[in-house]
Amino acid sequence: MIGSKDAMATVAVRNLPAARKLYEQTLGLQRAAGAPPEPPVYQAGKFRLLVYESKYAGTNQATAVTWDAGSDIENIVQALKAKGVAFEHYDDLPGLTRKGDLHVTENFKAAWFKDPDGNIHALGGR
Repeated sequence: MIGSKDAMATVAVRNLPAARKLYEQTLGLQRAAGAPPEPPVYQAGKFRLLVYESKYAGTNQATAVTWDAGSDIENIVQALKAKGVAFEHYDDLPGLTRKGDLHVTENFKAAWFKDPDGNIHALGGR
């Protein structure tokens, strides 16, 4: 039924101008071609990210968006950190060891950060 349809990640924010600053300036996302001007829809690789205002923004305590950073994860983490992004540290994740801002296993690396409303974003790679 919908298995062949494209899906879009959706993130609620309280302050759209602050969110735009993170998503456009810090993360470097571009508006998706053909998308309506509001709410903003960003192109992120092969998928799209819808950012909209909601009074419930930031109430999810789980990861909202996961970005496939591939083998560039360490460089991406350093570049975002240089732009002022603060990374979350989770020292109680089974099977993962923290090395700086990265949580690692033998075959996987991950890092988490929050947007201005507290939505959790993950970067994953190898």
